This record gives sequence, structure tokens and C-alpha cells, in this order.
Amino acid sequence: MSSSHSAVLNPVRSATPVRAAAPRATWPWVVLLVLVVAGLTWVLKGYQLFQGTMVLCYAIALLGLNILTGYNGQISLGHGAFFALGAYAAAIAMEHGGLPYWVAVPVAGVACLVIGYLFGRPALKLEGLYLALATFALAVAMPQLLKYKHLEQWTGGVGGIVLIKPDAPFGLPLSQDQWLFLYALVVAVVMFVIGHNLLSSGSGRAMRAIRDHALAAEAMGVDNPHYKSMTFGISAAFTGVGGALSAIAVQFVSPDSFTLFLSISLLVGVVVGGLGTVWGAFFGALFIMFVPSFAESISKAAPWAVYGVVLIAIMFAMPGGVVGLLRSTSARWKRRAAP
Repeated sequence: MSSSHSAVLNPVRSATPVRAAAPRATWPWVVLLVLVVAGLTWVLKGYQLFQGTMVLCYAIALLGLNILTGYNGQISLGHGAFFALGAYAAAIAMEHGGLPYWVAVPVAGVACLVIGYLFGRPALKLEGLYLALATFALAVAMPQLLKYKHLEQWTGGVGGIVLIKPDAPFGLPLSQDQWLFLYALVVAVVMFVIGHNLLSSGSGRAMRAIRDHALAAEAMGVDNPHYKSMTFGISAAFTGVGGALSAIAVQFVSPDSFTLFLSISLLVGVVVGGLGTVWGAFFGALFIMFVPSFAESISKAAPWAVYGVVLIAIMFAMPGGVVGLLRSTSARWKRRAAP
């Protein structure tokens, strides 16, 4: 099969290869950016802090989906289900288990890791669109499973679970919104460091080798079933952590909060930010959080039409996502500056 035919049949594999590890020179800028974002705690107020917290939640979830789709080549249309599982796992741990929020978040991540691995193992027999349809079915079924009468004593059924937003510890002079924003920022930094180190390791190279050519990777000794299953589990864990944080921020979980559109939005966010990029998750999260509101402010009668137009315009202007545009612009400036 020709390379052009292969690119058409598998757009994930035909994406431009990207660097998993950021150059050392960029890390001071990353630290500066984290400090600037932390400084927003005392600039943003009320609902703005909530929006900032949700951006961080979505960014963690998008990183998880990008590990699966952008770096391993497995297409998922159902990661909203793992976002919901993470949210409910944290809510149940806090409400019924009496665990503090800072324990409930990693518990939710571990629960999603196990469930994601168990789902990913039998899904090894599926590829491409067939895997996408299987995950699509998971996203469709999840709200109904959360309403199932035999689980209602844990999930709260249609009524959901109400949570209490945590206070700042150690008597810190911070409001609940300020503390939760800082806590979400710390969790996001930890998750992104873990994700960056994973993708820079031998396991990350094995993931990309499977994405680029599964048969060649297997011929070189890569255990494809193991890496694909673990990638699915790790991806679900990241998404579950994002869902757990969102449940604490919203203070409420219900089945109708995790519709199929959430899964579609996560996939859109990955593409907008840039497939196969770590930092593109932040740009995708900003898109998920603010573009629907922007579309509604433009036209209350047809907000999704405006949303579609904005998305099409972004795809035409930035076919490689926001990070792809930034990299191509940087390379162009370097060529012009070269003697």
C-alpha cells in the first residue's frame, strides 16, 4: 500500500511526528507560566476562578486522551465515560467512604486505571473505526448505567450526589474557590510532569512505535497487547483525575452531566490543541470551556451553528492544532533569522 493511501486510511498515524521531550531551555518558561497561573488566584474572582479550575480539569483529561489517540493511535469516542467514572468515584469516596478530597482524587484515578485496562484488554481485537464505535457505545451507555436501580444507593440515581467544596487547610487566608484553583493547579502540574516523563521514556517510544507501524514495532520486540492495554488504562486514569477534580469544583454529579457530547468535546479539544502534543491540552481545554459560551453570546438562537463555524475556521487555519501552528511559526522565524 502506498504511503498516501496509508495516510488517508489512518489520519492519526499520518500526523507529523512530534518531540515527546521538551528542550531543557523551555523549562524555565514552563515554571514561569505556572507561577503566572498561580498568581491568577488573587486576580480572578468567583465564577472566573471556577472557570479556571475547570480549564485545568479539562486539560488533565485531554492529556489522557492525547496519550491514547495522539501518541498511541487508538481512537476513542467514549472518554467522557471515564470522566464520569472519575467524578463518581471521587464523589462516592467522599460521600459514602468518608475520604478527604485529596485522597478521593487519586482513588478515582486508580479506579479508572483498572477499569480502563479491563476495557482496553478485550478491545485489542478492534482497530480504527471499530474501536471508536466500541468506545462510542460506552459513552452512550454510561449515563444509563449510573441510573441503574441496583447502583442507585451509591450513585444517587437521577438525583446524583451533592458535594461540599473544601476549605483551605492550615488556616490559609484563601476562599474555597481560590484554594480549589490552586489545588487543581498543583494536581495538573503533577499529572503533566508524569505524562511528560512517561512519553519521554522507553514506554513512550514504544507507544509511538505502535502508532506509526504496529507490525514493525512488534517485529522489534514491542509487546503490542501489553502497551496498548496499559496506554488505555493510563489514559483513563488521567481522564478520571480530571473528572474527579471537576466533581469537587461543581459540587455535584449526576448522570445527565456526562452526555455523549462531553466525549465529542474531549476529542475536539485534543484536535484543536494538537494531536501528539503535551501542551496542546491547555489550548484544547480553553476551547472546550470558552468557545461554547462565546458561540451563545453571538447567537442565542443558533449557538451550535456558530460553534461549528468557529471549529471549521480553526481547522482550516490550524490543521495541526494550536501547538502545530506555534511550532511552524517558530520554525519560520528561525529560518528568517538564520544568516
